[in-house]
Amino acid sequence: MPSRNRLLAALSAEDKEALGNALEPIELSFKDILHDIEEPVIHVYFPTSGVISLVNEPDPGEIIEIATIGREGMAGLPVVLGIDTMPNRTLVQIPGGGFRVEAAVFARFVDARPHFLAVLMRYTLALLNQVAQNVSCNRLHEVQERCARWLLQTHDRTDGDSFPLTHEFLGQMLGVHRPTVSIAAAMLQKAGLISYVRGIITIIDRRDWKPLLAVVTD
Repeated sequence: MPSRNRLLAALSAEDKEALGNALEPIELSFKDILHDIEEPVIHVYFPTSGVISLVNEPDPGEIIEIATIGREGMAGLPVVLGIDTMPNRTLVQIPGGGFRVEAAVFARFVDARPHFLAVLMRYTLALLNQVAQNVSCNRLHEVQERCARWLLQTHDRTDGDSFPLTHEFLGQMLGVHRPTVSIAAAMLQKAGLISYVRGIITIIDRRDWKPLLAVVTD
């Protein structure tokens, strides 16, 4: 249902009807590349489940995550700002589903609806705040704390307490080598905060995370 995405849910009934025919249901599969660096944006995406990552590639084969997008947002914001290419890569981090709209159609739709444009501008600010928080976290916190923050942020955006994740991919998202993130994840598992079985991470009772939450939300 489009209403599971918070931006689409903010549309008026009239606007939902106007955009409805342009919304195409899609499946978001792990590592699908939705936008690539400096490539034209063909579609904008509204996830209703799963998580999308915005990543940079400072060197060939190296990926560093700069922000994540869940059911609260959309991928393809440059279209809203009048730009038709992406400065970074957009890929699926946690499988799920959602809707997409042709970029040109969406740009015309937004231009005619200043109220919805204002909602998108507020979301843009929220995404910039997330990027700023990520930069601060990467500078000030140890890998275990950064790992905890990433896992909790992903948990907020998924259905249920479990989601697929490899140590290799988590290391790429945190900008560290796989052995480093394996040690951090093992510490969280030993503390009884997560379980990790065959590529599936399960978040255990978040009330037990309070000591770490005080650090990772600084």
